[in-house]
Amino acid sequence: MDAARFSPTWQQALARGVYLGVLVSVVAVSAGLLAAMVARSGTAAVAPSAWLWAVLVFGPPLIGALLGVLLRPRVSTEISAGGIRTVTPFGAGVQPWSRVVDLRAERRGARTVVSVYLESGASVQLQAPYSGELFAADPQFELKVFALSHLWRSHRFGGVPS
Repeated sequence: MDAARFSPTWQQALARGVYLGVLVSVVAVSAGLLAAMVARSGTAAVAPSAWLWAVLVFGPPLIGALLGVLLRPRVSTEISAGGIRTVTPFGAGVQPWSRVVDLRAERRGARTVVSVYLESGASVQLQAPYSGELFAADPQFELKVFALSHLWRSHRFGGVPS
């Protein structure tokens, strides 16, 4: 049984999905414009219909928002007696407590994330919790970092039964 599990908030998942969808939309519209210009310059091709442009503009952000919310449970950080486990849709990684030497909140770009420092000198950025601006804000971020720190110290120095 997990001592704790941290996932992005639904607002964070929604915003991340929309953001990635907008990036896909920009690439799709750019490719569509380039293809339309090439087709028109060499032949008497007909311009794409308005509904196709609407699909290219609005489709990816809507699909991204849906996927962001649906994949939210698959992006998390799980804390157990065995260590810290980061989970993504593409795999998982476990760092045992014996290898963790520090855990701290750090500013990375526009976000404040939790980084775990290992005895090898490497650091691992946790998938959750994190906080940022607008929709990436997590009002309980400080409480979650405190809970993570408490669990790490308890496992590292004793006090939590396995």
